[in-house]
Order: sequence, then structure tokens, then C-alpha cells
Amino acid sequence: MNNRRVPVLMSVLGCAVMVFWGGCTKKADRATATESTAAAESTAQQAETAEQTASPVRVGIAKIVQHEALDACEQGVQDALKARGINAIIDVQNANGDVNTAAQIANKFKNDKVDIAVGIATPMAQALVNALPATPVVFAAVTDPVAAKLVATLEHGDAYVTGLSDAIPTADHIALFKEIAGIKTLGYIYTSSEANSISALTIVEEACKVQGIALVTQSINNSSELRQAAEAIVNRVDGIYLTTDNTVYSALPALIQVFGNAKKPLFSGDVTSVFDGGSMIASGFNYYKAGVASGNIAADIIDGKKASEIPVKFLSEPSESDLLFDLDAAKNCGITIPQKYLDQANYIFENGTLTSR
Repeated sequence: MNNRRVPVLMSVLGCAVMVFWGGCTKKADRATATESTAAAESTAQQAETAEQTASPVRVGIAKIVQHEALDACEQGVQDALKARGINAIIDVQNANGDVNTAAQIANKFKNDKVDIAVGIATPMAQALVNALPATPVVFAAVTDPVAAKLVATLEHGDAYVTGLSDAIPTADHIALFKEIAGIKTLGYIYTSSEANSISALTIVEEACKVQGIALVTQSINNSSELRQAAEAIVNRVDGIYLTTDNTVYSALPALIQVFGNAKKPLFSGDVTSVFDGGSMIASGFNYYKAGVASGNIAADIIDGKKASEIPVKFLSEPSESDLLFDLDAAKNCGITIPQKYLDQANYIFENGTLTSR
């Protein structure tokens, strides 16, 4: 080999090595830059997702009419969402007993693009379901959600709809009323346009047949007709029973006055609405707790659970129900409440004062 060619060859190889490593360095730099860009994009996407997750949920809550029970339910829904840590912008609406207003509220929620809606009472829930076919709707205080066509079964919700039923043990109530007050002819006033009331009427009729009680009914269209309806039947009955008819309860003082003046007893299927007195017996579940339960259903859906996976809820625990006796009303009607029942009550109204136990 020519020794003079060795330095030249080594020089060429050295340059080749430098070119090779220089090329690798540039490729590595480009790869590092690409990885850094991808990581930055991933971080940005994660930050955007986190920001979206932290964004407030738009919740629409609407009730068909204002009265003590539905007000308590409404408050329970809001308190449950807060307790669950839901970051929400809440729009609370009241249809004032008007189904047309209920439809307007539902359309408002649609235009506002709420993420979820809660409908308190049957007409309001129906309006929301009709207006928001692809938005989750939770119904609250609906006696018969299947008859109201909100869900197809009580076993689970529909694609976007589920909630809570306020069905009460009507047959047990009427049996107790008969035992304590000696009822032979029972009065019942209901709203002819409300699905809840129609369903309840059927149950009342069946219970009266079982107990051998005659039933006198009177229908109304709105709350302004309640006093006249009460006056029409008060002298034909021994007492009156009320299920969870929102139109009736929205004007309840008028009915209490008519029956109080006639010294005829009243049995209310809602306790919350008679805390101020007037109903000799009241038994039913706690509407605030019903609202809390409904709010928890809404929170579950917000957290990712599907409405179709949630069965219709009923309040069946003893702690979720209340029993009230109004001793002032009983005295006015000349009726004595047996001690065994007074011992079971968690509310006693006497001398114009409500006492809880």
C-alpha cells in the first residue's frame, strides 16, 4: 500500500463519519422537536378537556305550579346538586298551573341548550320530554309515569328520561280514614286534565269498593274552581280525601275553609302542604326528600350514567314518609284520634302550633 495515501484515506473517512453523525444529529433533533410538539399538543388537548369538564352544566328546573310540596321538591333538587359538587348554572321556572306556559318554558330550555332538565309534576315533565327529545329529562313528583307516557316501564328509564314517582298508598289511607272518622261516603276532587289525577281517581274508586264506601267525585279545570267544587259536595259526604293533585293543593286554603266550616274531616295525601293546619290526617312522603332523590338522579346522569340504566325511583323507606294529625281539626269535627296512631305520628298540630317528633 502507498503510505502517502493513508492520511488522505483517513481524512476522507473522518469526513464521512462527521457527515454521518451530523446527519444523525439533525434527524435526532427533528425527532425530538416532533415529540415535543406532539407532547405540547397533547397537553393542550388535556387542558382543553379539563376546562370543558370544569365548565358549568346548564340545568333547567321547572314546576307546574307553586305550592308548598312542589317548592320543597324544587329546593331538594338544587340542594342535591350542590351536595354532589355539580358545577351548575341553574334556571328555575314556574308554569303557574298553565300547560301553555309549561310548553313555553320547555322551549326556552331548548333554545338555551340546557344539558339536563328536571320537570316537577306530570304536565311539566311531559312538556320537557316533548320539547327536548335528545336532552336528558328527570321527572319528579309524577304519580304514574307510564300512564303519562314518560317511560315505557318502571324497571328502567327510556333513552333520555327517568325520574321519581310520588305514588302514595291510597288504599291504606282510605282504610285508616274509615277507621278513625267512620267515613261512609267519601268526597274526592280532582283535576280532569291532569294525568296524575285521573290515575289516582281509579285507585280511589277501587279502594272505596274494597272498604264499602260510597264515593262522590267532583272535577275541576283550574284552581279557581276549587271552592265551588268543595261547596258542591261538602254536604253530601262525611269527609274528603286528597291525593297529590297539584291544582287542588295550589288553592288548598279554600277547600280547608269550606270543610272546616261544615265540621267535616279532611285526609291529605301530602303532609308538607298542611303544616299550617286544617287537615285532620295527613300521610305521605316528604317532598323535600323526593327532591333530593330526584336531584341525585340528575347528578348521576351528569356524571355519565345513562337515563336508560336508571329505574324509576319510589320513596318506600319509613324515614322518607311523614304522618301528621291535626288535633284542632279533629276537635272541630268531634273526632278522637286513637292513641296508638298518635304514637306513630312524627307531626302533631295542636292549639295552632305544629310540633315535630
